[in-house]
Amino acid sequence: MPAITLPDQSVRQFDGAVTGTTVAASIGPGLAKAALAMEVDGQLRDLSHEIASDAAVRFITRRDPEALAMIRHDAAHVLAEAVQELFPGTQVTIGPAIENGFYYDFARNEPFTPEDFPAIEAKMREIIARNAAFVREEWPREEAIAFFEKKGERYKAELIRDLPESEAISIYRQGEWLDLCRGPHMRSTGDIGSAFKLMKVAGAYWRGDHRNAMLSRIYATAWRDGKELDAHLHQLEEAEKRDHRKIGKEMGLFHLQEEAAGSIFWHPKGWRLYTTVQDYMRRRLDATGYQEVKTPQLLDRKLWEASGHWDKYRENMFLANVDDESEKDRVLALKPMNCPCHVLIFNHGLRSYRELPMRMAEFGACHRYEPSGALHGIMRVRAFTQDDAHIFCTEAQIAQETVEFVALLSRIYRDFGFESFRVKFSDRPEKRAGDDATWDRSEGALKEACRIAGVEYELNPGEGAFYGPKLEFVLRDAIGRDWQCGTLQVDFVLPERLDAQYVGEDGNRHRPVMLHRAILGSFERFLGILIEEHAGRFPLWLAPTQVVVATIVDDAVPFAREVADSFRKAGLSVELDLRNEKINRKVVDHIEARVPVLAVIGRREAEEGKVVLRRLPGREQQVMTLAEAAEALAAEAAAPDLKAPTKVAAA
Repeated sequence: MPAITLPDQSVRQFDGAVTGTTVAASIGPGLAKAALAMEVDGQLRDLSHEIASDAAVRFITRRDPEALAMIRHDAAHVLAEAVQELFPGTQVTIGPAIENGFYYDFARNEPFTPEDFPAIEAKMREIIARNAAFVREEWPREEAIAFFEKKGERYKAELIRDLPESEAISIYRQGEWLDLCRGPHMRSTGDIGSAFKLMKVAGAYWRGDHRNAMLSRIYATAWRDGKELDAHLHQLEEAEKRDHRKIGKEMGLFHLQEEAAGSIFWHPKGWRLYTTVQDYMRRRLDATGYQEVKTPQLLDRKLWEASGHWDKYRENMFLANVDDESEKDRVLALKPMNCPCHVLIFNHGLRSYRELPMRMAEFGACHRYEPSGALHGIMRVRAFTQDDAHIFCTEAQIAQETVEFVALLSRIYRDFGFESFRVKFSDRPEKRAGDDATWDRSEGALKEACRIAGVEYELNPGEGAFYGPKLEFVLRDAIGRDWQCGTLQVDFVLPERLDAQYVGEDGNRHRPVMLHRAILGSFERFLGILIEEHAGRFPLWLAPTQVVVATIVDDAVPFAREVADSFRKAGLSVELDLRNEKINRKVVDHIEARVPVLAVIGRREAEEGKVVLRRLPGREQQVMTLAEAAEALAAEAAAPDLKAPTKVAAA
């Protein structure tokens, strides 16, 4: 007689084994109609699954987060059935749900093209309209292998052979069509709905191995309803317009080329943006007690072995062998991160508790090998600069350092235009350094620090660094995309491995705690995020070119040069446009170049010593004297940390 405990802690008793469908119906017709699947003791199950013993059950409806992944999973099955109905002889391989959608890999002599999509989508809608139930069956292993081999489905047969002997061979049937699948599924194909769209085709090697056959992968997106689908498609459209690679080219900020794959060629305007951000960050760090350092690029393999990074990051390191006879067989590695170097600085000399907390910052150039297929503009590169810092402190100082770090991070994000962020707490991963007792201490310390700092977080299980738990700070941009940028990590392990010590108040040697922290993450990626957040139309303090001085007539050229010189002396980044073009043409060109301010000089302005300031891409204009314009623009272009405080009028 299983007792079913529901989320409201009510309990329902049944005489024998019972399915989720029956339990839902016993609660009410509304739930029986809405339930798509269920969670049994934390495990997602089909509604047809039998519950034979006491269990905690939660029903999944269309509005629950789990439903979206199930819609996509089921839609992948329908895509596969549609393809095989339309293109006989096509083999199906795997088709998982992924972020924002799903894909399915097909083995076919002729790859699919987007021209095939309308017919496939129409067939998918037909299959969904059939409302065929998803039915789970368990088959004997050899019978399943023989079945798929007879059908010519050698990939499915291979998957079954590679499954552990102890694993049941689970087959899901939808009408006459079936597939190898662990499940779970919703009730029927009709539960998928119509909010899906095929997106693109790509090549993919079987099991990701370039030695295997190339398959044809169809990517798709699927959502709960048409409103969600439309919002996603609009976001993709906006993302394409904001693509940092496209905007970077149009603005002349940077370029990438094969001779330095994964490294960036910064052009003058792009480097001006980079150094503006770097100078701002340096001032913020100086004002909050950080000491800036600079550490070497090449370091001996022995350091990375001692720190534990060799085992973790070896495949992502660029190595250099030393040929000098005196250093025979010595292996150096370009540093993939700065942490061990900062411990070496801390270890250089005897430290006292009076020096703690010691906040050590570095704009550290790092290199990591990323596969060529993973590189993406300036967002995913091989050479990058971290806004890295490490705080050496006592265990008792962790909470206060967390409070101050979160305040600094919040201030910086606001200055860049991000008003809010989410926080994830990533706890111990499966592969890690340090024993469980050490992890208990570090996780407990970070959770207590969050409580004191008033930081609310969501749990991100198993995603901590190999040496300690971490907080991940996630920004949401103007079109609703999330970007994980900042981190704060509590590390008891690395100081132990690299023998970091300080002399305590008691005169004895103690290990410091090491807080790894970053705010931007890497300059390159953060600048890519900024470009896309602002669509290249930066606030004046960030704009690579802040003002263009443009002439209407040739007679205005001498005064235009005077205006440009005056603006430069005021600290502005200025360009001159003296082309023999109509002013409307110049306005269009500078709107496309995303220049925020155009200073227009005609004959009258030259005679009167005035300028017409036009804010692009708008039409509003201000007429000001040269001195007024220079003063106003310089004040507006000051970085947020350098702006004069607003004066409060007396009552």
